[in-house]
This record gives sequence, structure tokens and C-alpha cells, in this order.
Amino acid sequence: MLKACELTCVKRDRVLFEDVSLAVNAGELLYVRGPNGAGKTSLLRILTGLSTPESGAVLFNGEDIADSSFSYLSTLLYLGHKSGTNGSLSAIDNLTFWLAQHQVNCEESQLFDALMRVGLVGLEDIPVRFLSAGQQRRVALARLWLKPADIWILDEPFTALDVKGIALLEERMKSHVERGGVVITTSHQPLSEAAGPHSVFDLEYRI
Repeated sequence: MLKACELTCVKRDRVLFEDVSLAVNAGELLYVRGPNGAGKTSLLRILTGLSTPESGAVLFNGEDIADSSFSYLSTLLYLGHKSGTNGSLSAIDNLTFWLAQHQVNCEESQLFDALMRVGLVGLEDIPVRFLSAGQQRRVALARLWLKPADIWILDEPFTALDVKGIALLEERMKSHVERGGVVITTSHQPLSEAAGPHSVFDLEYRI
């Protein structure tokens, strides 16, 4: 379903990685592992189409995502290592704005249901800046219950989450994969058994 072919990434005249190839099929979870500065975020941004590699290509169902970006983006859900929320808006308003950007129609009841699932009952209308870092992260994670997307690319999704939040996210990732979805994620901590079977792709730090 998603294939990276001989990717090379250069940042500030330093080669982060070169000739990187990988493939992830439907129903698979890939854990990208490596030290800080190895290029994990850069690799994920290339896989989403947000960044362009120095060389190589990313293929979705055999097509270069640079040539068919719209059809690819419609099936993609990307969460960066930052929550990507507006502190002046409530959780509900943040999600409503995000869904409009992605051209996804949702009933208000679905929004409340998603926030309930991530443990934010009673906090739906509070400006996000008044929430804790973990609660702000949960607002972003609620998107995983709202956008129908085959491919999830998650950059450090466990950031600021407590034990219960991590368990909830791993369970959600596992259920997505069991339904035939794809998950590609990075994390500073190993995935537990709750996330289900997964493969590991290691990036080494290059001097």
C-alpha cells in the first residue's frame, strides 16, 4: 500500500539518511525507531508528502504521491509531534475547524463521542490553553475517531500522555490495524503488547 523507494534526506548540508526503502501493507503497524537527530520526523514528513526528499520517491498503491497528492491525502491522517491546536478555541471548535480543512462531515454528536472516548467529558467548551499538556494532546488524538483514513502517520503520539492515555492510544492503533489500516509511528518508548504485532524500522544517527 505505501512504499518508500531509496529516499535520501538532507538538512542544513547534513545527510540525515540515504537510500532508505521500506514498505507497509494494509493491516500492518510500523514502528520507526532511532536516536534524536536520526531523521525520524523528516522521514515521516516525506511519507506524508509534506517534505520532498533529496532523491527517491514515495508510492501509494503504486503511484507516486507527488503525482496523485489529492487522492493520497484523502486517505491519510497525520499527527505531528505537536498537538496542532489553537489555544484560544475550545476542543469542539478545534475539531470542527480541522474537519472542515479535511472536508470531513461530522455530526455534533460524533464530536462529543470522540472527546468522550479520549476522556475529555466536561471539558469540550473550555479554551484549549487552559487544559493540561496531556489533555491538549487528547484533543488532537480525538481526530483518530473522526476522519475515515486508511493510513495513520503518527509522530511521537504518546507525548504528554499518562499511562491510561498511552493504553487508550495503543488500543486504538491495534483496532485500526485489525480493520486493515496502516499505522506508521515514532516514539521514544517501545510499543507494548497492547499495540499488537508490529515491525521495527531503525534509523541510525549519521555524523
